[in-house]
Amino acid sequence: MKNRNQYNQPQDRYDHYTVKEEAPLLEWLLNHLQQSRSKVKATLQGRGIKVNGKVVTQFDFLLQPGMKIAVSQTKKNDQFKSRYVKIVYEDRYLVVVEKNIGILSMAAGHSSLNVKSVLDDYFRKTRQNCTAHVVHRLDRDTSGLMIYAKDMTTEQILEHEWHQIVYDRRYVAVVSGEMEDDEGTIANWLKDNKAYVTYSSPVDNGGKYAVTHFHTLARTADHSLVEYRLETGRKNQIRVHSADMGHPVCGDVKYGNGDDPIHRLCLHAYVLCFYHPVTHQRMEFETPVPNDFKFIMNNK
Repeated sequence: MKNRNQYNQPQDRYDHYTVKEEAPLLEWLLNHLQQSRSKVKATLQGRGIKVNGKVVTQFDFLLQPGMKIAVSQTKKNDQFKSRYVKIVYEDRYLVVVEKNIGILSMAAGHSSLNVKSVLDDYFRKTRQNCTAHVVHRLDRDTSGLMIYAKDMTTEQILEHEWHQIVYDRRYVAVVSGEMEDDEGTIANWLKDNKAYVTYSSPVDNGGKYAVTHFHTLARTADHSLVEYRLETGRKNQIRVHSADMGHPVCGDVKYGNGDDPIHRLCLHAYVLCFYHPVTHQRMEFETPVPNDFKFIMNNK
């Protein structure tokens, strides 16, 4: 990785500290700065931390007693701007993003807007010698958290050991109607027909077995806010299982019932927890429930 000191503007103001005990950089910052974990990570990612005068972005960089820490009071990641993608975390091996609706996870067809190309453009601009490797996908109209690997080795580890590495994936959705159950599990077989529509079967139909756990967070007479935890990650799994329950995801033109209160698919990947494929550190990310989901639930 190249040192990118050139991205620090001279007008930046810094708070200065001296390290007294050995510790990984992120752990030290969390213990010594009166800031939230997300803000500390954003400062790291935005190249706002210097160790002995050099910018450091690695959260696991090992600090030694006597090292000098400078923490920018103003630094933001001004090298990355996109209305569709927000970088939540970045290190030399991978990047975690929050994807907006209206953008594909990867290219499909000519000049389609996709997260991979947005990240590749950012890597070029910041002179990082890497490209984004897709390891899982979200539908164009689903928002939320995703991982992209920065090299083929990391991508292969994530792809082949996905179920051992990822230990918690949760989505939140606004569904049509008032949910009867507080929680439960849906399990059946999912298979695409010739029109690429996924359908379910209670018996093995040659498709893939899919398991979804759900927990109702809030209800009105017209809608419910539901958390889904995936045990398997099949194509359209939550959308089909919601429809199976008689409560399709709002705004779902493929499996829904026409209930479309905010003119978007009301599905958001809001929790993503995994063991780092290289460092094996626990990585836990959570985004808020989208405000427009809350708007639906609070205006009844």
